[in-house]
Amino acid sequence: MEATLGPLLPLFERERRAGRALAVGVLVHTRGSTYQKPGALILIAADGDYAGLISGGCLEGDLREHALTVIASGEARSVQYDLSGPDELLWGMGLGCEGAMRILLLRAGPENDWQPLSYLAQALRTHTPAAVGVVCDSASVELPVGSLALPGAVSGLAGPLGAHAVQAALARAAADRQSVWLHSEGPAFDLFVLPLNLPPRILLLGAGPDAVPLVDFAARLNWKVTLLDHRAAYADAAHFPAAERVLRAHPEELAAAVDLGSFCAAVVMSHHLSSDLAYLRALARAPIPYVGLLGPAARREKLLGDLGSDALKLRGRLHAPVGLPLGGRTPESIALAIIAELHAFVHTRAQRSVAAAAAGVRIVALE
Repeated sequence: MEATLGPLLPLFERERRAGRALAVGVLVHTRGSTYQKPGALILIAADGDYAGLISGGCLEGDLREHALTVIASGEARSVQYDLSGPDELLWGMGLGCEGAMRILLLRAGPENDWQPLSYLAQALRTHTPAAVGVVCDSASVELPVGSLALPGAVSGLAGPLGAHAVQAALARAAADRQSVWLHSEGPAFDLFVLPLNLPPRILLLGAGPDAVPLVDFAARLNWKVTLLDHRAAYADAAHFPAAERVLRAHPEELAAAVDLGSFCAAVVMSHHLSSDLAYLRALARAPIPYVGLLGPAARREKLLGDLGSDALKLRGRLHAPVGLPLGGRTPESIALAIIAELHAFVHTRAQRSVAAAAAGVRIVALE
């Protein structure tokens, strides 16, 4: 699993502006059925406010007490919960989750430039693949539990965490978007490497009124949306405050206006036949794996016929009519159907990638 940081940023930025340290909780191990999986993050401030969930809200209160100790002392702490035994009634309130988890709490504050949050937040802003490592067990006093492994260019680390094998693992986890455990014998330590979850980037081609609920739903999922329209009345950023970008350009200028290789999905919804044709022609020649087209099947067939040989390049990628058949005719219902189909595509694609790469968590032994 990847570390999702976007929803945690407001609390992080609030505490950093105030110069206050906070606790970072990293879920490093789970067994059985649990609400989250390894890589999940939670931030806990000194006033008890927190962002992120490790459980469904049942364990966060107890975890907060441990976090306050970590903030005060600066020493990392490992906290374990077992919801599969007799204590489940205490921790899980009778939920019957039948799982166990281990959370490592670290202090992030001015003394360490709020790492690893500063590095991950910058990577998120630039949409750059990134990963960090945290020492979860160690037999070395020079390498205490909670020590961080960051890319050398960021940390300037020497010693075991600056070693080539560790740096290579960080790069590999960032590229593969998979967490990994590393074990070292000399000195003896276990390192959990977790990649940053980069939210999907979605391209909406057409910024009419029915795009408003689509952007709103996407923003609730922390997705990054770019809208493009050639009409000045529609290509207005004030209409889409949650969008990453709102651009005005003619459909024929699409490939020059945006980097089409940076999006995982595009939805064509201009309600203008010739514009949609130009958009589809550009998308047919681009690597975007999901192309959605709003409108009925007859309109789709008309556009595909006009595309000629370019229509073949959309085979296996075109979803038209776009959206799951959820029912409803309002803009909000249609937006929900589109977002639901996009959500299924994004996550099943990620799951297929993980399954193809490895079964379970990889363990690498370092010499």
